[in-house]
Amino acid sequence: MAGCTAPREGHRTASGRANCPVCRYRTGRRTSYTPPRPSYGAAGRATPSAASAGGGGNSRGGGSRTTRAGKSVSYSPSEWRTIEPVTRVAERQAREHPERRDLFLCHAWEDRSECANDLYNLLIANGATVWFSEKDVGLGKSLLREIDRGLISSRIGIVLVTPALLRSLAAEGIADKELSALLATDRVIPVAHGTTFDALRDVSPLLASRSGLDTAESSINDVAAQISAAAAALTTTSL
Repeated sequence: MAGCTAPREGHRTASGRANCPVCRYRTGRRTSYTPPRPSYGAAGRATPSAASAGGGGNSRGGGSRTTRAGKSVSYSPSEWRTIEPVTRVAERQAREHPERRDLFLCHAWEDRSECANDLYNLLIANGATVWFSEKDVGLGKSLLREIDRGLISSRIGIVLVTPALLRSLAAEGIADKELSALLATDRVIPVAHGTTFDALRDVSPLLASRSGLDTAESSINDVAAQISAAAAALTTTSL
C-alpha cells in the first residue's frame, strides 16, 4: 500500500495533496507537513539539545549547579570539564553511600589554621559536609587511622595544593599518604592556591595531570562554591 507523500513532497499546494495516494481521499481541514529543523553548533554540525539533569551545559558551553545552601553556581567551559565528571561521581556515590560526607579535605599541616581552615569554612557555608582533620581528629586518636577512616567515609577528595603541600609531598609526609589514597580513585579535585600546576608537576605528575581549579583564576570563595555545588548531588536545571 502506498504511503503518504507529505514527508517527501509536502502538501502545501492543492496539487500536492491531490497527488498523494492517501490524503487525496480525505476531507476536512487541510494540514501541512513541516520537517523538523536541526540545531547547529559552532562548527556547523547538527547537535542535540543539551540535557539539564544534574546541572547541564549552558549556552556558553559551561555548566551550572546549585549548592545545598541554595546558591546558583556557573562554570566556564574549562571549569565545567573539570567539574562535570565529579558531579557524576558525587551523584553515584550519594545513591550508593548516602551516609558518607561530601568531601575530604587533604592539606598540608602548615596550612591547617590558615588557608585550609578558610576553605573548610567556605565549603560548610555552601552546605557541603566535609571531613577536615582539624575538626574530626580528637585528642588521643591516631592521626593516620582517623585519616584512613575519613577517606573511606567521604565521596570526593579535595587536595589543597600550596607551597607548604609541595614541601610536604617532597618530604613524603602525611599529606603524601592521603594523596596516594586519593589518586587510586577517580574522586579527586586538585585546587592550586598560591602556587601553580607547573610547580605541582615537578612534585606529583599524577596529581598535576588531573583537571583542577586555581584560585589565581577564580577567588577561593568562588572555588569553594563550585566544589560544593559539584558535590551536592542535587538535580538542577541549566542557566
